[in-house]
Amino acid sequence: MNILDLHDKDKQVSAISLFKSEAGRAVAIQLLEGEILKEHITKTPAVLVCVTGNTIFENEQNLKVNLGPGDYVHIEAMVKHWLIGVEKSQLILVK
Repeated sequence: MNILDLHDKDKQVSAISLFKSEAGRAVAIQLLEGEILKEHITKTPAVLVCVTGNTIFENEQNLKVNLGPGDYVHIEAMVKHWLIGVEKSQLILVK
């Protein structure tokens, strides 16, 4: 299996569960160039890892992080955040 084959290539924003257990879960996210994953809040802390592409992570606390391949950011629980696709990107969210 390959993460690049999970999503419809033309789908602007896509999230597919990779793994789920009582302890947590992992989600594959695709974000196309120029697209936005709208503001949302997670109830548990998470880490977002960029696999391919380039994405900007922003939150309501004025944090702005440019994520390229191999970069990651910790996402605090109960803090509004969003993503902006600078180029087509594949990311993994673990929480």
